[in-house]
Amino acid sequence: MSKKVFLPILIIICIILNACKTADTPQSLEKYKQEILNTEKEFADCAQNEGITAAFYKFAADDAVLNHGETLIRGKEAIKQYYIKRNVENNKLLWTAEFVDVSVSGDLGYTYGSYIYTSIDSTGKTNEFKGLFHTVWKKQSNGSWKFVWD
Repeated sequence: MSKKVFLPILIIICIILNACKTADTPQSLEKYKQEILNTEKEFADCAQNEGITAAFYKFAADDAVLNHGETLIRGKEAIKQYYIKRNVENNKLLWTAEFVDVSVSGDLGYTYGSYIYTSIDSTGKTNEFKGLFHTVWKKQSNGSWKFVWD
């Protein structure tokens, strides 16, 4: 067989073998789902105990994107600055994940659920906003989960 024929066949075989990579076992996927749920809870607890800015900074991937209405805040540092400028440290953000799923490869997952955001305006009035959230989580090289979209 000539090299001109062998090389394309070898490349095709490699592509097929890579595409046929066995998925993680159902037990592994359940383990990843639990890791994501645990991380989501740690994130929410951090927001309560250390503040919103600290929590979003701690749990964001370096390239995370925060969807805030019609504005996208790109990058962990930009997210931190966004919350610092909004002066949210006296505000409260409570949330609970109601659903989690993870990719077959076990490196991406997502959660969604409901949240309550409480702030105090300049007159001292407490305002409460309720809504839904959707967070995309990516497994990092050290095995931790960080959000890449929130």
